[in-house]
Order: sequence, then structure tokens, then C-alpha cells
Amino acid sequence: MKPTLLPLIIVLFACVALQAADDPRLAAVRAADDQRAAATMAADGAKLAAIFSDELRYAHSSGLVDTKTSYLQSIVSGRTKYHVIEFEERNFTFPAPGIALEGGRARMKTTSASGETDSLFSFLAVCEWRKMSWRLPLRRSRETGK
Repeated sequence: MKPTLLPLIIVLFACVALQAADDPRLAAVRAADDQRAAATMAADGAKLAAIFSDELRYAHSSGLVDTKTSYLQSIVSGRTKYHVIEFEERNFTFPAPGIALEGGRARMKTTSASGETDSLFSFLAVCEWRKMSWRLPLRRSRETGK
């Protein structure tokens, strides 16, 4: 009977999963994104200004691309109101030092000049470690359903 590599492969995958779960960067970047979502729903411009990178490009599912200034103005003025941001899935990877990629799906309920929405969005975000915190320079979302 030939020895199998399956047990070794299972152990290696388990070790990688445990290492990722214990990665302090994961807890920090997840907490920063939780703070971003809470500040967005609260329309807290000061907190959002600290979280968003000065180079922010926020690409909405409509095709509109906001800068830090235009996105903050939209949220703080109430022109766009986020009522609910609920994550259904979030995955983080760290492809380079100081860089985190976040992808997943989130249900968002919003009100804007075009009306109310309650939709599921897929998203991809780039987070960077800058000035001793995780900041958001790029986020792209796409509506994937109701």
C-alpha cells in the first residue's frame, strides 16, 4: 500500500488557516473596516476623513467615481444616506507589506436622489497601512442582486 500525502496536505492547510486567523493584521484591518461602515452610517465626516486616504477613489456600481472630498460631501450632507451595511462575506489577503485586499459581499440600504435601494453588492477594496492606521485608497462595488 502506497503512503498517501492527504493527511500531510490537510495538516498544512489547517496550519495556514490557523496562522491567517491569528494574524494581528487581520483583526486590525477588519476593525478599521467595521469603523468605516459605522462612520458611514452615522455620517461622521471626521472619522471618515481619518479612515479614507487622501487619494481615495470610490467606484460605485453606477459607474460614478468619487474622490475623498466628493464622497465625504455626499455622506455628510445627507445627499446619500446609508441606513444598513451588513457584510455577508469578507475575505482579506495581504499581498505585500502594508497592503491588504478585501473582497466580499454586503447588503446595503441607502437613500439618495435616485430613491431608496436595498441591494446586495460585491466589492473589492485596497487598504494600506499609512500614518499608523489602515486607510482606504480604493474601493469598487458592483450590485449583484436584491
